Amino acid sequence: MKTEETEELYKVLENMLKTLKFGSITLVVQDGRIVQIEKNEKVRLQSNKKR
Repeated sequence: MKTEETEELYKVLENMLKTLKFGSITLVVQDGRIVQIEKNEKVRLQSNKKR
């Protein structure tokens, strides 16, 4: 991977990590290169019901 691409990848990942509270980040690799980044975020709601 080229230096510019690596720097861009790190910036994107850093931004995603900073804004993620609960969830996951998935890297999709094709032919040994990262071709897609997926961010799955969970939103946890406070329940008013007693359990």
